[in-house]
Amino acid sequence: MLSGECLHNIDTKGRMMVPAKFRGDLGEKFVITKGLDNCLFVFDIPTWNELEARINQLPFAASRDIKRLLIGSKEEVEVDKQGRVLIPANLREFASLEKDIVSVGLGTRAEIWSRTKWVEVNNKFTSNPEVVAEQMEELGI
Repeated sequence: MLSGECLHNIDTKGRMMVPAKFRGDLGEKFVITKGLDNCLFVFDIPTWNELEARINQLPFAASRDIKRLLIGSKEEVEVDKQGRVLIPANLREFASLEKDIVSVGLGTRAEIWSRTKWVEVNNKFTSNPEVVAEQMEELGI
């Protein structure tokens, strides 16, 4: 299960080091696609295949936007011998990935953020803990 937060860099060629603690769960090949809030979603191949099959079963009107976002921007990447993957330019641009990035494990997927955007998103929920507290209460935590 993917979990934790890793701060790292993307090089000038658009390559990022895959966090060692994510490699076992993601495998040597995995999927990167556009996500919500201008981050990238990362899925292992079996999880992606299951998600894509579920999306493809949705009625056209209910699925056209999610197909465009997730399936339309899907890139299968492969880890090189140095433990890096190349993030395609269109995905780097979408997520505003330049030098400093953050990878966050969220169970069945990971997210890749520009460090600036990640700090902004974190500040949103840490400055308003009532929202998180309500969700925790609903879960019985």
